[in-house]
Amino acid sequence: MLGEESDSADYWKKCGDEALANGVKGVVMMGAHWDCVGPSKIEVSTNPNPGKSPVAYVHPSKYVDYKLVPDLEGAQRCISMLSADGFSASGNDKFEWIHDTYLILIRMFPGGCPPTTILSLNSRFDPHFHMKVGASLRSLRDEGYLLIGTGGAVHNLYRNRWAPMIKYSDNFAQETPPEEWAMEFRQSVEDVITNNSGPELRRAMTRLMKHPRFRDAHATDDHFMAAMFVSGAAGGEEDTGTYGQLKAETWELTNMCNSQFTIGGWSRTVPAAA
Repeated sequence: MLGEESDSADYWKKCGDEALANGVKGVVMMGAHWDCVGPSKIEVSTNPNPGKSPVAYVHPSKYVDYKLVPDLEGAQRCISMLSADGFSASGNDKFEWIHDTYLILIRMFPGGCPPTTILSLNSRFDPHFHMKVGASLRSLRDEGYLLIGTGGAVHNLYRNRWAPMIKYSDNFAQETPPEEWAMEFRQSVEDVITNNSGPELRRAMTRLMKHPRFRDAHATDDHFMAAMFVSGAAGGEEDTGTYGQLKAETWELTNMCNSQFTIGGWSRTVPAAA
C-alpha cells in the first residue's frame, strides 16, 4: 500500500489536502502493530525523534527520508485525558513508528508530516476497551484534531495468496476473486459503518467480533482494534445522524481488504477515519 499507487492512496492524499486546507491542528492515530501489557494499560508515543520500522517488499527510498513530527504536547494531552477516564496511560519515549501509521502519513501529507500522536493497543484486544479509548479522546475532534484508526477490514495473513507478491512483487494481482468468507465479512463491516451512527455505531462495531466469519477475516484481533477506536471517537450521542461513508477500497494478496471510511466532515466536526 506504500510501494504502489492505488485508489486508497489517492483518497488518503485527498483527505490530507482537505485537512491542511481546514487548518488541522494535529493527528491522533491508533494502528495495529503496537500493543502493551496490563489490564487497563495504554501507551502513547513520546519519542522526540522516532525511527521507522522497515517495510517488507518496499524500497527504502519511498519512506526513509520522510521526516516524522511527533506531537509531544498532544501526547501529554492524550495521557492526561485517558488517565482522567481511568486508563493506566503513560508515555513511551523509545517507540519506533511502524508502517501502519507512517505509510498513511506519507500518502496523506507528502509535503510534510503534521504534529502526530501514536496510541498503542492493549494486548488483551478487548473491543470495548479500545472503543472507550476513542470515546475518551473524542473531544479532540472539536479542537481541530484528525483522529485515524489504521488496521484492516479483512486482514488474515494466513489466508492471503502470497505467490504473486513473492514471485513478481505484485501485491495487487487478483488472479482469482476474493473468497466468500472475505467478501461476506467485508460487506458486514460496510453495512455497520454506513448504516449506524452515534452509540448504535459503537454497539454494532463491537458486535462484529461475534460475526460467524470474523475469525476467518481476522486470524488475530490486532488489526480490528483501530476500528473500535474510531467507533468510540465518532460514536457519541452528538454524532447521532452522522453516518460513515466508504470512500475508497483496495484489495491485495487476493483476500486482504483495505476499506477507507470517513465519519464526519470539516464543515461540522473534524472527521474520524478508519
